[in-house]
Formats: sequence, C-alpha cells, structure tokens
Amino acid sequence: MKPILDTSSTHTADNAFQLRCGRHLLDLSFPRVMGILNVTPDSFSDGGQHVALDDALRHAERMLAEGAAMIDVGGESTRPGALTVSPQQELDRVAPVVEALVRELDALVSVDTSCPAVMREVSELGAGMINDVRSLEREGALAAAVSSGLPVCLMHRQGEPQDMQQAPNYHQPVEEAVVEYLARRVAECEASGLRRHRLLVDPGFGFGKTVEHNLRLLKYMQSLQSLELPVLVGMSRKSMIGNVLGRPVEERLSGGLALSAMAVERGANILRVHDVGETVDAVNMAWAVLQEGCEPLFNKESDA
Repeated sequence: MKPILDTSSTHTADNAFQLRCGRHLLDLSFPRVMGILNVTPDSFSDGGQHVALDDALRHAERMLAEGAAMIDVGGESTRPGALTVSPQQELDRVAPVVEALVRELDALVSVDTSCPAVMREVSELGAGMINDVRSLEREGALAAAVSSGLPVCLMHRQGEPQDMQQAPNYHQPVEEAVVEYLARRVAECEASGLRRHRLLVDPGFGFGKTVEHNLRLLKYMQSLQSLELPVLVGMSRKSMIGNVLGRPVEERLSGGLALSAMAVERGANILRVHDVGETVDAVNMAWAVLQEGCEPLFNKESDA
C-alpha cells in the first residue's frame, strides 16, 4: 500500500520518522494502520477464525488491500484470564504464517510475542518487527530482541494476562505511571544494546487498567510524546468500548473508530486494529483535518 499524500511540506523534521523493519522501510511521518491476525483458538474477538494457513493468508491479503501497512501475527492470546502457551506451541502456530506472508504477499510482518525462541525464529523467517506486551521482561527476551536486529514495540501493562484485570490500581495518574514505566524500560533496553531508533512504545490499553484508567489514558495520551518515540495503540473491539456503550464485541466498530480518530489527534503513529478498511477511512479523515489537506493517504482501488 503506497501513500499518495506528500507530507513533507506539512511535517517538521522532528515529526518525520522512518522505521527500518528488516527489508522494509516504514514511513511513520503519517499514521499507519496495523492489521491484527490472531492464529489462536482463544483470542477474545476472533479466536479460531484464522487458524488454518489458507484462511490466515486470505485474511491478511484482504487487510493489505484495505490499507494495512503491516500485519501483526499473534500465536498466544493475551486477553484477560488467558493462559500461557509453550514456546513450541506458539512457534507451530506462528512460524508457518510468517513464512507464508513474507513469501507469498511480501508483507511487512510484526509478530506479537514475548517468547525469545519465537523472536529468534521469526526474525530468520523475514519478520520485520517484534511486538511484545511484556516489554522484553521475560528471561532471554531482551537478548533475543537485540540479536534479531528488528525494531521492538514495548508495551505497558500491570500484572499478567491471568490476573491483570482483577484489581488494577495506580498510586499516581495512570498516564504518569505509563510514561515512567516505558521510560525505564527504554533505558534498560538501551543499556543492553537495543538502540533507541529500534524502539516503539504502546500505552497498553486494557492491560491492567479499569475503564476509567483507559479513558483517562487516552485523554492524556499526548504525555507519551515526552518519550520521543513512535507510539502504537491498540483499542480495537476492547471492553472499554463495550463497557461505555453497552455493546458486545461484534458491535464495537463505531466506538473503535471514534477512539482511533482521537488517538491520531493525540499523536498515535500506528493503530493496531481488526477492522482495517473502516479504520483507514477514519484515519484519513482525522489526518485531513489535522493537516488541512484533502488528499487521502491511501487509494484502496489503485494500490490494492
């Protein structure tokens, strides 16, 4: 998917950012959409829908045609209450999909994993990014990420998926806690040899946070700009939408689009979503207002 809006005249040098993702170069001088591809049986929204390799490929192909800049492949559910899986089980789910996406679609592939063995294997298979909800805190994960040569997204969370939503509590405003945690992890990564230009951050909506925490975190999300790193956000179909609107998971698109537009306004560089086409439209509209321009970032018909 190629951008057709020249943003060079509307961005300062501080805002322009290009991220080297393996053999791909990702332009983050305007917001990009990341399509979610869960190859798990138990993810909260789409568990079991894309387990078969052919189903996964076709779904990824649709998301790329709709404007996704990258595909985020996950082999371990991190929904509240989810159990961990073995490294081999995660590899068995993820590796064939990553290999096929790279070979058949030439896709920029991100892998949603905390497992060092998975990080090492997918980097060899052509993945372009590591997206770790545990911020490389598992034993061996930081070393694996350093050796992979890939960019890494560090996410804030409180607790583990098994218990993170039981009683989330913060002794300071949640946005301050998130920034402090991420700043600490960034410093620890840099000290271990993972250079700053390879890092992104994710505030972790829904990971150890109440509805009120999530809403406040989005309201004050611009505080993340103090880290001077690209920001990835994932709010698609999450319970914060269901709790506010009283909608089941399959009816949360409208709420998610509103959140995506607000995230773009507050500096999000990458939006991780299930509904790619609709989100691309919402991002285009929000970006047109912010940049006072009317050309869409993506032309779905000519670029598909």
